[in-house]
Amino acid sequence: MPKYVDPEQRSREIVEAAVAALSEGGFAKFTLRNLAQRMGGSMSLITHYFPNREALIEGILTAFEQDIAEFNEEMQSVGDPAERLHRVVEWALPLAEDGLIMERARIALLAHRDAEPAIDAFFVRLEPLMRGVYRDHVAALVDEADLEFAVDLMRAWVNGLTLSAIEHPEIWTRERQLRVVDAFFATLPLREPVTLVR
Repeated sequence: MPKYVDPEQRSREIVEAAVAALSEGGFAKFTLRNLAQRMGGSMSLITHYFPNREALIEGILTAFEQDIAEFNEEMQSVGDPAERLHRVVEWALPLAEDGLIMERARIALLAHRDAEPAIDAFFVRLEPLMRGVYRDHVAALVDEADLEFAVDLMRAWVNGLTLSAIEHPEIWTRERQLRVVDAFFATLPLREPVTLVR
């Protein structure tokens, strides 16, 4: 009797393998054949869940959307708005190996945005999701007139530090990134200064 495989779990495993392949080998390694080899199976293992690369890109975005929704739900239990915002910024940075993998994969896709409509669609949908996370968690700390400016600062700053950490992970250790996070909070147009204790 064939072993039962949870379709959601298998789909997630394929997406995780695709993100790892993008992270390690860039877009050149982002093929269904390479992914099947990486997972130790046949092409049908992949195509059963993702018939083509466009569907796989959609699957990666769907996984990102689910992760963002779960994170947002988790953050609702954090009562202090300043602590919640700090956790959001930490979540968005590549502070650990899994974050570096995710961000290297995102940058690998970004390099091919104009070449593949599915990749462009990925980034068109991802940007408002990320801005929404920032907006949801900074809104309680800034005046309404400053909200979009604060979101702009957060998006630009986090992307810049992320790129620096991808380019030079040996320099941008977790500790160094967190020190910069503390200084970054002073640049936001917060109604009151935020002091965080680690």
